[in-house]
Amino acid sequence: MKYFPATLISRGFLRIIRILVIIIAIYGLLYHFSINLSLPTQPISYFPELVSLERLLGSNQTIDNKFADNVYERANATFVTLARNEDLFDLLAAVQSVEYSFNSKYKYDWIFFNDKEFSPIFKRYFSKLVSGKAEFHILDEQYWGYPDWVDLEKAKKSREDLVAKKIIYGGSESYRHMCRFESGLFYRHPALNNYKYYWRVEPGVKYTCLADKDYFKYMEENDLTYGFTISLIEHRKTIPSLWNTTLNFLHQNPQFIHENNFIDFITDEHMTEYNLCHFWSNFEIADLDFYRSEAYSKYFDYLDASGGFFYERWGDAPVHSIAASIFLNKTKIHHFDDIGYEHPPFQSCPSSEQTRLNNKCVCNPKKSFTWSPRSCVGRYYRLQGKLRPKNEITPNIDEPISDGSNKLEEIKEKIKTNLEDKKSNKKKGGS
Repeated sequence: MKYFPATLISRGFLRIIRILVIIIAIYGLLYHFSINLSLPTQPISYFPELVSLERLLGSNQTIDNKFADNVYERANATFVTLARNEDLFDLLAAVQSVEYSFNSKYKYDWIFFNDKEFSPIFKRYFSKLVSGKAEFHILDEQYWGYPDWVDLEKAKKSREDLVAKKIIYGGSESYRHMCRFESGLFYRHPALNNYKYYWRVEPGVKYTCLADKDYFKYMEENDLTYGFTISLIEHRKTIPSLWNTTLNFLHQNPQFIHENNFIDFITDEHMTEYNLCHFWSNFEIADLDFYRSEAYSKYFDYLDASGGFFYERWGDAPVHSIAASIFLNKTKIHHFDDIGYEHPPFQSCPSSEQTRLNNKCVCNPKKSFTWSPRSCVGRYYRLQGKLRPKNEITPNIDEPISDGSNKLEEIKEKIKTNLEDKKSNKKKGGS
């Protein structure tokens, strides 16, 4: 028997191995391409382009994301915030609470005002945090300065007097500029020219819940002009001449008094004196066309010319509230009882437990200011002719007291009589 050399066996064996490797590789490639060219065997969710189709076919929605920019029709609206650079972290918390529960879905724009240049870190944080477009504007002397007609020495003396009386912000110049700006200058800024609705958000506030709805669209679809959450009593010593100045304006411009006004909300039982009730304007959602109206603009200009923002300490809240109650149809003023809102030291919490559960509220209804004796919200409901929302904390519900009658002529006559009485008393006091 003959034997083959070992080297020949080794070479033959290696050649066979190489051929087998090549065959297996070719087979693997053919299998790979056949799989990729065939119908998918993976779950449909593996293919991103088919996910929206799967969801569309499996749901009642007509689109996958109803909030997509090219589908959802937003209202013409924006958020507005007046802030300082040092408010950064207090404002971050406030804006985040709105973005998390509301604006991340709707992506409304956000306009920031400051009387100083915004710091780079302020711009970076809020440009990243807000869902819509963020704009940053500096307020010049036109919006944040003394008008030519204001006596600066008189204004200084007024601040000193209020400090002596221990009135909050009594000595603050910046607070007075803020109140004047928020009363009648903010809506005149070019940044707001192209918007119809605005929502005011301030540093330090907190939204403990919001309903699953677009509040701007709610205002639009229900033909509402002014929305609020908290209503309370103003400090009388900060506005001693505001009501008399208002009466003088109304006497000269009776045509601006709406025939279905809400003047009984802000006056005493004789409709002659201001009862100090006002809507707390650190939260408000409003139609900017109301502020742009002839009635409101002329009213603000009249107040501004008197110097009361600097000689006293007139706030924007009573100015907004008095104007809304007199110039608007009272049905256009709305209380949002589905919003949890906190601005120290007060907060509002939705009245009903069901609303709190639906809106995932984290507020304590026992701490809500809404139905406290110092709140004007109960008065709002009674004079609107509505039963107030039921709640578990204060179950007693007062009956509505509005008869819905037209008191326009009576109001005009009382304004005239009231002014005449005040002038007569002033003459007697001076004689």
